[in-house]
Amino acid sequence: MAATEELTADQRAEIVAVCNAANHTDEFWKLFEVFVRTGGRHFFATHGRAIVSHAVVNPRGVQPEGMPVLRTAYLDAVATEPARQGQGYGTAVMQLLARSIDDFDIACLQTDEPGFYDRLGWELWQGPLAGRSDEGLVPTPDQHGVMVYRLPRTPPLDLGAMLSIEWQPDRFWE
Repeated sequence: MAATEELTADQRAEIVAVCNAANHTDEFWKLFEVFVRTGGRHFFATHGRAIVSHAVVNPRGVQPEGMPVLRTAYLDAVATEPARQGQGYGTAVMQLLARSIDDFDIACLQTDEPGFYDRLGWELWQGPLAGRSDEGLVPTPDQHGVMVYRLPRTPPLDLGAMLSIEWQPDRFWE
């Protein structure tokens, strides 16, 4: 694990390469500063000395309907090199991550691959989704694949209630 501020230039380059190879986008490096904020925590697995799997947790705030904003470990840039997928690297990263974020109220992510996360204890949010901006709630009805992971401090949840997240530059969920 490493804080964003502790990443070396080589580690940043390896993370970008892993994310590009895992089909995030060929231009992931342009989004690196969006997904990798100050205060982020990076979790990675190596093969030899090379990073082959990665996830970053950034602090955000999600708010289940009728509850206060929860301090959220929001996952971004979850990727494993294609040649290493199915070998346990991604699972190891996610298990380490889950053991290392108990200072948050909840964890959250958006994915097109819910099956991977489901088997690790993540739950698909069933209710409506929205973003919070200066103008108020912005419904995001086309958004799918938002999942949550309950931590020791997670209050009881109604997965069918509305869930909102604060606006970040250029995005709500993805």
